[in-house]
Amino acid sequence: MEKIQETMQTQKFKRFLYIALAVLLIGWVAFRFASVAAENSRFVFNASRVAADRGAPIEVVTAKQKDGVLYEPLAVQNNRAYVTGARASKLRAGQKLGNGKIVSVSSGLDYDSGMYVVRTTGVGDGLHFAEFNGRGYFIPLYAVANDSVMVVENGVAVARNVTITRQDSETAYITSGLNDGDMVILTTVNAGDKVQIKE
Repeated sequence: MEKIQETMQTQKFKRFLYIALAVLLIGWVAFRFASVAAENSRFVFNASRVAADRGAPIEVVTAKQKDGVLYEPLAVQNNRAYVTGARASKLRAGQKLGNGKIVSVSSGLDYDSGMYVVRTTGVGDGLHFAEFNGRGYFIPLYAVANDSVMVVENGVAVARNVTITRQDSETAYITSGLNDGDMVILTTVNAGDKVQIKE
């Protein structure tokens, strides 16, 4: 036992011990680097890398020209509603409103209220929705930005300018700029991004 203790006290043994520890540490670091490299080569899931290589997963709606309805809210009292000029331009006589209809829309301001007067018939007091019927492309409003929508062309997101004739709180009524079969992107992407459509 004394001989072992004497051997452990020598400089030669201490040097050997330090070298062995250094080799173990270097070996452990090399092993960690090799492990990380192996994980990368197995293509561990990385959302940004997948989006860049395969394309970002997106949701789309297929554009198809069809008949649709938009709704303009009107608060009616005593068969009258008061609206701004922008809203007055969306309303016309004969338009269906709840169980009744619009009789007239004033062409000038009402001096007492500073608003345009919409006269109705057969409509009770309260909130009602004037219906606008049209034929075109009815696209969710959140898919439209700055009078354009994003469409898929050859696996890439492309901005397309469109004409929005009307809109309500949920839907944009588009009359030009789209064609039947266009894939309108509902997910937020940038022009030029590679995309893949979610099944």
